[in-house]
Amino acid sequence: MKAKIITPTVTIFDDKGNIDIEGNKLLIKHLIDNGVDGAVPLGSSGEFTAISLDEKKKLIKLYVDESKGRLDLIPGTNSLNFDECVDLSNYAISLGVKGVLILPPFYYGISQEEAFHYFDVLAQRVKGDIYIYNFPARTGFDMSADTTFSLAKKHKNIKGMKDSTANLSHTKEVILKVKDLRDDFEVYSGYDDHFVPNVIAGGNGCIAAISNFEPKLWSDWVAAINDGSFHDVKAIGNIIDRLMPLYSVEMNFSHIFKKFLIDDGLNISEYTIFPFEDLDNKDYEFAKDLRDRVMSRR
Repeated sequence: MKAKIITPTVTIFDDKGNIDIEGNKLLIKHLIDNGVDGAVPLGSSGEFTAISLDEKKKLIKLYVDESKGRLDLIPGTNSLNFDECVDLSNYAISLGVKGVLILPPFYYGISQEEAFHYFDVLAQRVKGDIYIYNFPARTGFDMSADTTFSLAKKHKNIKGMKDSTANLSHTKEVILKVKDLRDDFEVYSGYDDHFVPNVIAGGNGCIAAISNFEPKLWSDWVAAINDGSFHDVKAIGNIIDRLMPLYSVEMNFSHIFKKFLIDDGLNISEYTIFPFEDLDNKDYEFAKDLRDRVMSRR
């Protein structure tokens, strides 16, 4: 199975905070034209917490209509309201998406047993494939490899995981344990710089946000590892490593990434959800200078 880059897309809003249809179309075209394999609308990069159910459905349908099968679509369908999560998931699947990406319950602390119970019931009510989104820095909970194994063993539609953790050993443990059970289980890293070790361990690649504004860099990296071009794998990996500090300039990095897209010629708004709407110019200039210096090495 070849490695992939799937973009957790930023959400383009208009200046009043509504979904901008034309702006999101520009982003979708930008990704397709530059060779990414798929997209995750309404993930963390997509500021899903501030979007209504109706607006989420509108955005998912837009991605399906515009991509026309050219992207693997795995929209985030998270909601603390379980029935709403099921409704949105089944709506997305009815449109023909590859699957849906879902966090464990957050805010309230949960155990491994409760996480199993949550996804066990979810898998019975969702009429398609589910990808578990493990993001302990945001949920306060780390889905263990054992719990993931038990879910994958019981439910064929528990299809994979996005593992957004700095602990690369955790991702490797999930890959080694679950893929021994099911070859079709897909494991993606959520950190750009984990791409190569993910693939070496037997994973499927990355769902990584730098591919919003550097999709060609990312698709070239994927092609290099799939073709066995070690020189290019190493060279692009070094560039990705040097871009990683962009994630820590702002807590909600989506604002900076949208401004990068504007710099690259996309006619979109930089509107970002409250309370992240104001971006310090010094922070942006730092981020822009970092990107320019690193990319000049190509």
